[in-house]
Amino acid sequence: MTTRFDASRRHTLAQGLALGSGALLPAGAALAQMVPLAKQQLRTIGLSVTVQERILADFKAQSGVAKTVGTAATHPDAQTRILSGAKDFDIWETNAERLPALVMTNKLTPVPTAALKHWGQIRDTFTRPDPKLPAKAQIAGQIRADAAQTALYMVPTVYNYDSIGYHPGVLSAEEANSWTALFDKKWKGRSGLNTDPLIATGEAILAMNSLGLSDVKNPGNPNKKEIDEAIGFLISKKKQGQFRALWGDFGELVNLLASGEMVVCDAWQPAVMAVKAQGRPCKYATPKEGYRAWAIGVAVLATTPHREAAIAYADYWLSGPPAIAVSEQGYYSPSTSVRQVMAPQKYAFWYEGAPWVGATERGIREGDLRDGGALAQRAAQVAYWHQWPDSYDHLVQKWNEFLTA
Repeated sequence: MTTRFDASRRHTLAQGLALGSGALLPAGAALAQMVPLAKQQLRTIGLSVTVQERILADFKAQSGVAKTVGTAATHPDAQTRILSGAKDFDIWETNAERLPALVMTNKLTPVPTAALKHWGQIRDTFTRPDPKLPAKAQIAGQIRADAAQTALYMVPTVYNYDSIGYHPGVLSAEEANSWTALFDKKWKGRSGLNTDPLIATGEAILAMNSLGLSDVKNPGNPNKKEIDEAIGFLISKKKQGQFRALWGDFGELVNLLASGEMVVCDAWQPAVMAVKAQGRPCKYATPKEGYRAWAIGVAVLATTPHREAAIAYADYWLSGPPAIAVSEQGYYSPSTSVRQVMAPQKYAFWYEGAPWVGATERGIREGDLRDGGALAQRAAQVAYWHQWPDSYDHLVQKWNEFLTA
Protein backbone atom coordinates (compact mmCIF):
# COMPACT_ATOMS: atom_id res chain seq x y z
CA MET A 1 0.00 0.00 0.00
CA THR A 2 1.35 3.44 -0.90
CA THR A 3 1.74 5.90 1.95
CA ARG A 4 1.01 9.50 1.20
CA PHE A 5 3.63 12.02 2.18
CA ASP A 6 3.25 13.26 5.72
CA ALA A 7 6.75 13.64 7.08
CA SER A 8 10.10 15.28 6.55
CA ARG A 9 12.59 13.09 8.38
CA ARG A 10 16.18 13.58 9.31
CA HIS A 11 16.72 10.88 11.86
CA THR A 12 19.15 9.73 14.47
CA LEU A 13 22.68 10.86 14.97
CA ALA A 14 24.58 7.60 15.20
CA GLN A 15 25.81 6.12 18.48
CA GLY A 16 28.60 7.49 20.62
CA LEU A 17 27.63 10.99 21.72
CA ALA A 18 30.55 12.35 23.70
CA LEU A 19 29.74 15.51 25.58
CA GLY A 20 32.65 17.24 27.26
CA SER A 21 33.01 17.76 30.96
CA GLY A 22 34.02 21.40 30.77
CA ALA A 23 31.56 24.16 31.67
CA LEU A 24 29.45 25.07 28.65
CA LEU A 25 27.59 27.88 30.40
CA PRO A 26 28.31 29.72 33.65
CA ALA A 27 27.92 27.43 36.66
CA GLY A 28 24.38 27.08 37.98
CA ALA A 29 24.89 29.48 40.88
CA ALA A 30 26.46 32.18 38.72
CA LEU A 31 23.82 31.80 36.04
CA ALA A 32 21.07 32.10 38.64
CA GLN A 33 22.27 35.65 39.34
CA MET A 34 21.51 36.53 35.72
CA VAL A 35 18.22 34.71 35.12
CA PRO A 36 16.03 32.50 37.34
CA LEU A 37 16.87 29.30 35.49
CA ALA A 38 16.59 27.17 38.63
CA LYS A 39 12.85 27.80 38.53
CA GLN A 40 12.49 27.18 34.81
CA GLN A 41 12.12 24.16 32.54
CA LEU A 42 13.11 23.42 28.97
CA ARG A 43 10.52 21.54 26.91
CA THR A 44 11.68 20.92 23.36
CA ILE A 45 10.26 19.17 20.31
CA GLY A 46 12.16 18.26 17.16
CA LEU A 47 13.98 15.58 15.23
CA SER A 48 16.21 13.10 17.06
CA VAL A 49 19.19 14.67 15.29
CA THR A 50 19.24 17.22 18.09
CA VAL A 51 16.57 16.21 20.63
CA GLN A 52 18.65 13.68 22.55
CA GLU A 53 18.49 12.71 26.20
CA ARG A 54 22.23 12.99 26.74
CA ILE A 55 22.34 16.50 25.32
CA LEU A 56 19.37 17.58 27.44
CA ALA A 57 20.87 16.00 30.56
CA ASP A 58 24.16 17.80 30.02
CA PHE A 59 22.38 21.11 29.43
CA LYS A 60 20.44 20.63 32.68
CA ALA A 61 23.63 19.93 34.62
CA GLN A 62 25.49 22.90 33.15
CA SER A 63 22.68 25.46 33.27
CA GLY A 64 20.89 24.61 36.50
CA VAL A 65 17.41 24.48 34.96
CA ALA A 66 14.93 22.53 37.05
CA LYS A 67 13.89 20.07 34.35
CA THR A 68 14.33 19.17 30.70
CA VAL A 69 11.83 17.30 28.53
CA GLY A 70 12.44 16.27 24.92
CA THR A 71 9.86 15.09 22.41
CA ALA A 72 11.00 13.51 19.15
CA ALA A 73 8.69 14.29 16.24
CA THR A 74 8.84 14.76 12.50
CA HIS A 75 8.67 18.33 11.25
CA PRO A 76 5.12 18.09 9.89
CA ASP A 77 3.87 16.51 13.13
CA ALA A 78 5.54 19.14 15.29
CA GLN A 79 4.34 21.94 13.05
CA THR A 80 0.75 20.70 13.21
CA ARG A 81 0.83 20.54 17.01
CA ILE A 82 2.30 24.02 17.36
CA LEU A 83 0.00 25.66 14.83
CA SER A 84 -2.96 23.94 16.51
CA GLY A 85 -2.18 25.81 19.72
CA ALA A 86 -0.16 23.35 21.80
CA LYS A 87 1.45 25.10 24.76
CA ASP A 88 3.50 22.24 26.19
CA PHE A 89 6.70 23.20 24.38
CA ASP A 90 9.12 26.09 24.81
CA ILE A 91 11.07 25.60 21.59
CA TRP A 92 10.89 23.81 18.28
CA GLU A 93 14.18 22.51 16.89
CA THR A 94 13.32 22.84 13.25
CA ASN A 95 14.73 23.35 9.79
CA ALA A 96 15.00 26.98 8.77
CA GLU A 97 12.79 26.56 5.71
CA ARG A 98 9.79 25.87 7.98
CA LEU A 99 10.07 29.15 9.88
CA PRO A 100 7.64 31.11 7.64
CA ALA A 101 4.72 28.96 8.81
CA LEU A 102 5.36 30.12 12.38
CA VAL A 103 6.32 33.70 11.63
CA MET A 104 3.11 34.29 9.65
CA THR A 105 1.01 32.97 12.55
CA ASN A 106 2.89 34.87 15.27
CA LYS A 107 4.03 31.67 16.97
CA LEU A 108 7.64 32.75 17.52
CA THR A 109 9.42 35.19 19.79
CA PRO A 110 12.72 36.46 18.31
CA VAL A 111 15.96 35.87 20.20
CA PRO A 112 18.22 38.95 20.58
CA THR A 113 21.74 38.13 19.48
CA ALA A 114 22.95 40.17 22.46
CA ALA A 115 21.45 37.48 24.72
CA LEU A 116 23.67 34.80 23.16
CA LYS A 117 27.05 34.60 24.84
CA HIS A 118 28.51 32.55 21.96
CA TRP A 119 26.98 34.39 18.99
CA GLY A 120 30.32 36.08 18.32
CA GLN A 121 31.68 32.69 17.23
CA ILE A 122 29.00 32.08 14.59
CA ARG A 123 30.23 31.33 11.08
CA ASP A 124 29.88 33.94 8.34
CA THR A 125 27.49 31.65 6.46
CA PHE A 126 24.80 32.64 8.97
CA THR A 127 25.43 36.38 9.09
CA ARG A 128 26.43 37.53 5.60
CA PRO A 129 23.54 37.32 3.12
CA ASP A 130 24.42 37.36 -0.56
CA PRO A 131 22.91 40.61 -1.93
CA LYS A 132 22.34 38.88 -5.27
CA LEU A 133 19.85 36.39 -3.77
CA PRO A 134 16.45 36.84 -2.09
CA ALA A 135 16.69 36.65 1.69
CA LYS A 136 14.48 33.56 1.90
CA ALA A 137 16.70 31.71 -0.58
CA GLN A 138 19.67 31.64 1.81
CA ILE A 139 20.16 30.71 5.43
CA ALA A 140 21.46 34.10 6.58
CA GLY A 141 18.23 35.69 5.43
CA GLN A 142 15.90 32.94 6.63
CA ILE A 143 16.87 33.10 10.30
CA ARG A 144 17.07 36.82 10.94
CA ALA A 145 14.12 38.69 12.40
CA ASP A 146 15.30 42.20 11.45
CA ALA A 147 17.43 43.77 8.76
CA ALA A 148 20.07 44.81 11.28
CA GLN A 149 20.44 41.18 12.40
CA THR A 150 19.98 42.04 16.06
CA ALA A 151 17.37 39.29 16.54
CA LEU A 152 16.83 35.78 15.19
CA TYR A 153 13.78 33.68 14.46
CA MET A 154 16.03 30.64 14.78
CA VAL A 155 19.41 30.12 16.43
CA PRO A 156 21.23 27.62 14.16
CA THR A 157 22.64 24.50 15.81
CA VAL A 158 23.36 21.95 13.03
CA TYR A 159 23.87 22.20 9.29
CA ASN A 160 25.21 20.25 6.34
CA TYR A 161 25.56 19.96 2.59
CA ASP A 162 23.74 16.87 1.30
CA SER A 163 24.77 14.74 -1.63
CA ILE A 164 24.66 11.20 -3.05
CA GLY A 165 25.69 7.97 -1.36
CA TYR A 166 27.00 5.23 -3.64
CA HIS A 167 28.74 1.86 -3.80
CA PRO A 168 32.26 2.53 -5.15
CA GLY A 169 32.52 -1.05 -6.39
CA VAL A 170 29.57 -0.48 -8.72
CA LEU A 171 29.73 3.20 -9.69
CA SER A 172 32.85 5.17 -10.45
CA ALA A 173 33.26 8.59 -8.88
CA GLU A 174 32.67 10.13 -12.31
CA GLU A 175 29.34 8.32 -12.63
CA ALA A 176 28.24 9.20 -9.08
CA ASN A 177 29.25 12.85 -9.07
CA SER A 178 26.00 14.14 -10.60
CA TRP A 179 22.40 14.20 -9.46
CA THR A 180 21.60 12.51 -12.77
CA ALA A 181 23.01 9.28 -11.27
CA LEU A 182 19.82 8.81 -9.25
CA PHE A 183 17.84 8.57 -12.47
CA ASP A 184 20.32 6.78 -14.74
CA LYS A 185 18.72 3.65 -16.20
CA LYS A 186 21.99 1.78 -15.60
CA TRP A 187 20.99 1.64 -11.93
CA LYS A 188 17.36 0.74 -12.57
CA GLY A 189 15.87 -0.96 -9.52
CA ARG A 190 18.94 -0.15 -7.43
CA SER A 191 18.45 3.59 -6.92
CA GLY A 192 16.84 5.29 -3.94
CA LEU A 193 14.98 8.54 -3.35
CA ASN A 194 13.94 10.36 -0.19
CA THR A 195 10.22 10.58 0.58
CA ASP A 196 10.29 14.30 1.40
CA PRO A 197 9.13 16.41 -1.58
CA LEU A 198 11.25 19.35 -0.39
CA ILE A 199 14.26 17.07 -0.94
CA ALA A 200 13.35 14.88 -3.90
CA THR A 201 11.79 17.54 -6.13
CA GLY A 202 14.85 19.77 -5.93
CA GLU A 203 17.10 16.83 -6.75
CA ALA A 204 15.00 15.95 -9.77
CA ILE A 205 15.25 19.55 -10.97
CA LEU A 206 19.04 19.56 -10.57
CA ALA A 207 19.21 16.41 -12.68
CA MET A 208 16.80 17.76 -15.27
CA ASN A 209 18.84 20.95 -15.57
CA SER A 210 21.95 18.86 -16.26
CA LEU A 211 20.10 16.72 -18.79
CA GLY A 212 18.85 19.79 -20.64
CA LEU A 213 15.23 19.06 -19.72
CA SER A 214 14.78 22.26 -17.69
CA ASP A 215 16.46 25.50 -16.75
CA VAL A 216 15.23 26.23 -13.23
CA LYS A 217 17.25 28.97 -11.53
CA ASN A 218 16.33 28.08 -7.95
CA PRO A 219 15.49 24.38 -7.45
CA GLY A 220 14.45 25.19 -3.88
CA ASN A 221 11.55 27.36 -5.05
CA PRO A 222 10.11 26.03 -8.33
CA ASN A 223 6.92 27.57 -9.72
CA LYS A 224 3.85 25.47 -10.51
CA LYS A 225 4.90 24.73 -14.07
CA GLU A 226 8.38 23.67 -12.94
CA ILE A 227 6.85 21.49 -10.21
CA ASP A 228 4.57 19.81 -12.75
CA GLU A 229 7.52 19.06 -15.02
CA ALA A 230 9.65 17.69 -12.19
CA ILE A 231 6.90 15.44 -10.84
CA GLY A 232 6.14 14.24 -14.36
CA PHE A 233 9.81 13.29 -14.69
CA LEU A 234 9.73 11.44 -11.36
CA ILE A 235 6.52 9.59 -12.24
CA SER A 236 8.02 8.39 -15.51
CA LYS A 237 11.11 7.10 -13.68
CA LYS A 238 9.00 5.39 -11.03
CA LYS A 239 6.88 3.61 -13.67
CA GLN A 240 10.07 2.43 -15.35
CA GLY A 241 11.12 0.75 -12.08
CA GLN A 242 14.03 3.08 -11.37
CA PHE A 243 13.73 3.14 -7.57
CA ARG A 244 14.46 0.28 -5.21
CA ALA A 245 12.97 2.31 -2.38
CA LEU A 246 11.51 5.63 -1.42
CA TRP A 247 13.25 5.88 1.93
CA GLY A 248 12.50 8.18 4.83
CA ASP A 249 14.33 6.81 7.85
CA PHE A 250 18.00 6.95 8.80
CA GLY A 251 18.14 3.27 9.71
CA GLU A 252 16.30 2.28 6.55
CA LEU A 253 18.80 4.22 4.46
CA VAL A 254 21.78 2.59 6.20
CA ASN A 255 20.34 -0.91 5.80
CA LEU A 256 19.55 -0.49 2.11
CA LEU A 257 23.03 0.85 1.35
CA ALA A 258 24.85 -1.69 3.52
CA SER A 259 22.96 -4.63 1.97
CA GLY A 260 23.75 -3.47 -1.54
CA GLU A 261 20.06 -3.31 -2.44
CA MET A 262 20.62 0.35 -3.26
CA VAL A 263 23.87 1.24 -4.98
CA VAL A 264 23.11 4.94 -5.45
CA CYS A 265 20.71 7.29 -3.66
CA ASP A 266 20.31 10.70 -2.16
CA ALA A 267 21.81 10.36 1.30
CA TRP A 268 22.93 12.03 4.49
CA GLN A 269 26.65 11.86 5.10
CA PRO A 270 26.26 10.35 8.62
CA ALA A 271 24.37 7.43 7.04
CA VAL A 272 27.18 6.84 4.54
CA MET A 273 29.63 6.84 7.44
CA ALA A 274 27.44 4.38 9.36
CA VAL A 275 27.63 2.01 6.39
CA LYS A 276 31.41 2.33 6.29
CA ALA A 277 31.54 1.65 10.03
CA GLN A 278 29.99 -1.76 9.27
CA GLY A 279 32.90 -2.51 6.98
CA ARG A 280 30.78 -2.06 3.85
CA PRO A 281 31.96 0.01 0.86
CA CYS A 282 30.23 3.38 0.60
CA LYS A 283 31.23 6.85 -0.53
CA TYR A 284 29.72 10.32 -0.64
CA ALA A 285 29.67 12.04 -4.01
CA THR A 286 30.69 15.57 -4.93
CA PRO A 287 27.91 16.49 -7.37
CA LYS A 288 28.98 18.75 -10.20
CA GLU A 289 25.66 20.64 -9.91
CA GLY A 290 26.32 21.40 -6.23
CA TYR A 291 25.00 20.35 -2.84
CA ARG A 292 21.64 20.82 -1.13
CA ALA A 293 22.21 22.95 1.99
CA TRP A 294 20.08 23.02 5.15
CA ALA A 295 20.23 24.05 8.80
CA ILE A 296 18.40 23.07 11.98
CA GLY A 297 18.12 25.39 14.96
CA VAL A 298 16.26 26.52 18.06
CA ALA A 299 13.08 28.53 17.46
CA VAL A 300 11.62 29.95 20.69
CA LEU A 301 7.83 29.75 20.85
CA ALA A 302 5.84 32.84 21.80
CA THR A 303 3.80 30.95 24.40
CA THR A 304 6.78 29.80 26.47
CA PRO A 305 6.85 30.74 30.17
CA HIS A 306 10.51 29.66 30.19
CA ARG A 307 12.06 32.08 27.72
CA GLU A 308 15.35 32.46 29.58
CA ALA A 309 15.84 28.68 29.65
CA ALA A 310 15.06 28.48 25.94
CA ILE A 311 17.64 31.14 25.12
CA ALA A 312 20.21 29.49 27.39
CA TYR A 313 19.66 26.21 25.55
CA ALA A 314 20.22 27.89 22.19
CA ASP A 315 23.43 29.43 23.52
CA TYR A 316 24.52 26.08 24.91
CA TRP A 317 24.34 24.63 21.41
CA LEU A 318 26.75 27.30 20.20
CA SER A 319 29.32 26.31 22.83
CA GLY A 320 31.93 23.68 22.13
CA PRO A 321 31.01 20.19 23.40
CA PRO A 322 27.57 19.76 21.77
CA ALA A 323 29.26 20.70 18.50
CA ILE A 324 31.71 17.80 18.95
CA ALA A 325 28.79 15.38 19.00
CA VAL A 326 27.41 16.93 15.80
CA SER A 327 30.75 17.03 14.01
CA GLU A 328 31.83 13.46 14.71
CA GLN A 329 28.66 12.15 13.07
CA GLY A 330 29.33 14.01 9.81
CA TYR A 331 27.36 17.21 10.37
CA TYR A 332 28.74 20.70 10.96
CA SER A 333 28.42 23.12 13.84
CA PRO A 334 27.56 26.70 12.88
CA SER A 335 29.80 27.89 15.73
CA THR A 336 33.59 28.08 15.54
CA SER A 337 33.66 27.32 19.28
CA VAL A 338 34.07 23.67 18.36
CA ARG A 339 37.65 24.33 17.33
CA GLN A 340 38.63 25.29 20.89
CA VAL A 341 37.38 22.03 22.43
CA MET A 342 37.82 19.41 19.72
CA ALA A 343 41.08 17.48 19.44
CA PRO A 344 43.16 19.37 16.81
CA GLN A 345 43.72 16.32 14.59
CA LYS A 346 40.02 15.51 14.59
CA TYR A 347 39.04 19.09 13.84
CA ALA A 348 41.52 19.06 10.95
CA PHE A 349 39.87 15.92 9.53
CA TRP A 350 36.23 16.97 9.95
CA TYR A 351 36.54 20.63 9.01
CA GLU A 352 39.79 21.25 7.13
CA GLY A 353 40.17 18.32 4.75
CA ALA A 354 43.20 16.82 6.48
CA PRO A 355 43.84 13.05 6.53
CA TRP A 356 42.74 10.98 9.52
CA VAL A 357 45.46 10.42 12.10
CA GLY A 358 45.39 7.63 14.66
CA ALA A 359 43.50 4.42 15.29
CA THR A 360 40.62 3.32 13.08
CA GLU A 361 37.33 4.76 14.29
CA ARG A 362 33.87 3.99 12.83
CA GLY A 363 35.41 2.77 9.58
CA ILE A 364 37.76 5.76 9.22
CA ARG A 365 41.34 4.59 8.82
CA GLU A 366 44.73 6.24 9.02
CA GLY A 367 45.18 8.50 5.99
CA ASP A 368 41.50 8.58 5.00
CA LEU A 369 40.01 11.89 3.84
CA ARG A 370 36.50 13.13 4.48
CA ASP A 371 34.44 12.78 1.30
CA GLY A 372 33.93 16.21 -0.24
CA GLY A 373 36.95 17.77 1.39
CA ALA A 374 37.08 20.75 3.73
CA LEU A 375 34.07 22.68 4.95
CA ALA A 376 35.11 25.72 2.95
CA GLN A 377 35.35 23.62 -0.21
CA ARG A 378 31.87 22.15 0.24
CA ALA A 379 30.34 25.50 1.21
CA ALA A 380 31.59 26.96 -2.06
CA GLN A 381 29.69 24.31 -4.07
CA VAL A 382 26.10 24.83 -2.91
CA ALA A 383 23.40 24.48 -5.56
CA TYR A 384 20.72 25.93 -3.28
CA TRP A 385 19.59 26.29 0.32
CA HIS A 386 16.33 24.66 1.27
CA GLN A 387 13.44 27.08 1.61
CA TRP A 388 9.66 27.06 1.95
CA PRO A 389 8.43 27.09 -1.67
CA ASP A 390 5.92 29.73 -2.72
CA SER A 391 3.87 26.92 -4.28
CA TYR A 392 4.18 24.47 -1.38
CA ASP A 393 0.53 23.33 -1.43
CA HIS A 394 0.76 22.60 -5.15
CA LEU A 395 4.02 20.72 -4.57
CA VAL A 396 2.44 18.44 -1.94
CA GLN A 397 -0.56 17.79 -4.19
CA LYS A 398 1.67 16.78 -7.09
CA TRP A 399 3.96 14.75 -4.80
CA ASN A 400 1.03 12.66 -3.64
CA GLU A 401 0.28 12.00 -7.31
CA PHE A 402 3.83 10.67 -7.63
CA LEU A 403 3.45 8.45 -4.56
CA THR A 404 0.25 6.90 -5.86
CA ALA A 405 1.42 6.55 -9.49
